[in-house]
Amino acid sequence: MNKNEIAPTPPMGWNSWDCYAATVNEEQLLSNAQYMSEHLKQHGWEYIVCDIQWSEPDAGISHMEYRPMAPLNMDDYGRLLPAENRFPSSAGGRGFKPIADKIHAMGLKFGIHLMRGLPRQAAYARTPVLGTNVTADMICNPFSVCKWNSDMYGIDHTKPGAQAYYDSIFKLYAQWEVDYIKIDDICNTNLHAYNPYSAKREIEMIRNAMDACGRAMVLSLSPGPAVIEEAWHLKKHANMWRITDDFWDHWPLLKDMFRRCEIWQFHVGAGNWPDCDMLPLGYIGTGHKQPRMSRFTHAEQRTLMNLWGIFRSPLMMGGEMNQNDAWTLSLLTNDELIAVNQQGINPRQMLFEDEKAIWMSAAPDGGWYLALFNLADIQQTIHFDLAETMTASEDERTLKELWSKETSALKQNTITFDIEAHGSLIFKIT
Repeated sequence: MNKNEIAPTPPMGWNSWDCYAATVNEEQLLSNAQYMSEHLKQHGWEYIVCDIQWSEPDAGISHMEYRPMAPLNMDDYGRLLPAENRFPSSAGGRGFKPIADKIHAMGLKFGIHLMRGLPRQAAYARTPVLGTNVTADMICNPFSVCKWNSDMYGIDHTKPGAQAYYDSIFKLYAQWEVDYIKIDDICNTNLHAYNPYSAKREIEMIRNAMDACGRAMVLSLSPGPAVIEEAWHLKKHANMWRITDDFWDHWPLLKDMFRRCEIWQFHVGAGNWPDCDMLPLGYIGTGHKQPRMSRFTHAEQRTLMNLWGIFRSPLMMGGEMNQNDAWTLSLLTNDELIAVNQQGINPRQMLFEDEKAIWMSAAPDGGWYLALFNLADIQQTIHFDLAETMTASEDERTLKELWSKETSALKQNTITFDIEAHGSLIFKIT
């Protein structure tokens, strides 16, 4: 299957990181899956993704996010397995298959997080690479390491058996019936200043292994910021890639996302989704020892949804969904906003200044989507002349705001609205 056919629209789902960090367990995964099945599936949400450290039995017991050289659960071929104390159904070598089965039975899809490379403990133990006569220490690169997590060594693509190791783990995930893979430590200029895209060859091995495993899987690359000069390579091998480091509930990070989206706007399309990162909405921070409702104001939360929506970023909810209040649920179930994200054509930033931004995209029915953003710390009036982008027409147009549902006749090309600080409006023009 062509990888672009696996994610023809931006993936929508839930990821455990923003709430549970490295500590998520089976009960929490399935509980959020049940919530999604009951409340969000009918709106297009479908992925449940288990994030980092699922193979570490004692994740979260110390004050550190990642424990140096933490023992991991691993099979005889150096392939990580779920920690059985956290994921009891994985006992007896069953891996994530029982959880995947339950999530699939809910009409949803299942994903997991991986660090690139192979476990250091596999290299130290010289575990065999399945189907070869080489061992893990013979294919690893001990100089290719993550600066913030000590679990893995990178894999040297020039070594015999290197591709075979990636083939072996993806065949295992195919047996588990995994639908989505998030690969970490791929691109971060703060960590690999000498070469911010140093994992290029490993990405190619990962793509080869995914294509050969016999199961369609979404490939998500993390973290960023991704390198725009390598857009061609990212689009060839991945379905989505982070254009930012970890995104949290701070206004400066949200405001800066307009600059990042401007850089990547011409690379949005079927199977290729520049990723603004997860939605830190609702109840987050438990595993980070900072439990809280999102610090974003309501205006900022709608601005986040409007930008992710019209830019067509993947939508991955980060909060504990069982703690959603009515407001948070309303953000995730606005079908007209979701349609902007899933169906918009050629999203473009029409204006970007320090205190305002304007985005447009075409709708499949011949209409237009228009988003006005107030990036200032005070209320201001924003104007936009539709004649810059739309052919003048004698017919009266209709302007509908997608949150308030207010509809008005548009008899002239200039649109003018007062917008609160850090707020936004998004319209369907027909």
